[in-house]
Amino acid sequence: MNVQVFGFNDDSDTRKALRFFSDRRIPVHFVNMDERPAAKGELRRFQEKFGAAALIDREAPRFQARGLRVRGDSPEKLVERALTEPRLLRTPLVRIGPRVSIGHQPDEWRAAIDAEREATRPSPSRLPRGS
Repeated sequence: MNVQVFGFNDDSDTRKALRFFSDRRIPVHFVNMDERPAAKGELRRFQEKFGAAALIDREAPRFQARGLRVRGDSPEKLVERALTEPRLLRTPLVRIGPRVSIGHQPDEWRAAIDAEREATRPSPSRLPRGS
């Protein structure tokens, strides 16, 4: 199972996500966006599913400090800006196989895990005879 979590070490929702997968003994590839921001292609996956506006954390201190509320940039322009200022993004960004989610979404994570396990489970027709 391929699970990737994008977030920050000091973000409580990111820590909750990491704990969620750890408690279930699911290995996670954690990307600390303070050290390495998400790639444009990765952000595009989330943007295509949820829209650019859903990716931006308008309550984030960075958003407030930059005066972006007053400036009125489009959500698409803000996502471009988040490539170099990842603290503008809502976190965690979680990818489980082809499924993506934004923020603390344990119910969605459970559904994605179940779907991934179901997809990798051998069907009865593929089991050896006599089993």
